[in-house]
Amino acid sequence: MRVGIINVTGYAGVELARLLARHPAAELVQVTGRSAAGQRLSQVFPHLVQADMTIAAELTEKVDVAFAALPHKASAEALLPLVEAGTRVIDMSADFRLKDAAVYQKWYEHEHPAPRLLAEAVYGLPELYRDQIKEARIVANPGCYPTSAILGLAPAMGLITPDIIVDSKSGVSGAGRSLGLTYHFSEEHDNVLAYGLGGHRHMPEIAQELAFARQRALAGGEDLPPLRLTFVPHLIPMTRGILTTAYAPLARSMSQAEVRAAYERFYAGETFVKVSETPPGTKQTWGSNLCLVYPTVDPRTERLVVVSCLDNLVKGAAGQAVQAMNIMFGLPETTGLEALPIYP
Repeated sequence: MRVGIINVTGYAGVELARLLARHPAAELVQVTGRSAAGQRLSQVFPHLVQADMTIAAELTEKVDVAFAALPHKASAEALLPLVEAGTRVIDMSADFRLKDAAVYQKWYEHEHPAPRLLAEAVYGLPELYRDQIKEARIVANPGCYPTSAILGLAPAMGLITPDIIVDSKSGVSGAGRSLGLTYHFSEEHDNVLAYGLGGHRHMPEIAQELAFARQRALAGGEDLPPLRLTFVPHLIPMTRGILTTAYAPLARSMSQAEVRAAYERFYAGETFVKVSETPPGTKQTWGSNLCLVYPTVDPRTERLVVVSCLDNLVKGAAGQAVQAMNIMFGLPETTGLEALPIYP
């Protein structure tokens, strides 16, 4: 496939370039980045010297699939002409993740540039939407926090009550390359910070997808009571990784063995989501497209406690996007993503 990346200069964009440069079935033909237009890719990112090319201001080459790693709003605006021309696209921003344009406007504070396309866009979480991704013109790559939360809770949506708490901790790269006081070394080092307590933009995405998962698990129960979701993200002093711990009361008494068996059935045959034997840490997923999930039960409260962890730039961003591309073009999902985690 001929592949283009719109905005290679962000962390998600450069991670895409790293993965696609060695992909055996993809040819990276053009990358864009207005702030670095005219420079060689190896000038901006010396580690990509083997994938060297001139960074363009706009995507002008004909491609089979375009990845957009732009901020929200700008991403949809850049992709619209490509969609209208028949190019398949994978959007790394939040622009096509939410199905309700009013919800999008509330959380992202502007009208959606193409609300007519929201119903068509497929949420790009392969473990839940593999069949839909195969035929999609527009894939909405999930957010990093939502990927960890949804993969951690989806197998349990028929087993728990709708009162859910999601506590997530992310490395600083999740904030992107833009400068900000919070991300200065002296502010962030030796410090853990909760933020978004008034409502984080990833919360409605998590709630939407868990509600869909719950309807599927309970045979389309549209009249189910709404989810009560509390989501609190934290910034921790490391570069990569997300560790999420989610809590919810069990709907009926279940042993840890029963819960674990439900998770193993749900993820049977999955390459990139594994039910861990022990509580995982982010170093066990660093640099890979792997998500490790560890479900357990607090017997005193009959509450599910599930830990999930992943690399926010791979399974939480670029790796998941490449996995979706593989599905769209009939390739094995592992193509170009075979690397094991780097440890320690």
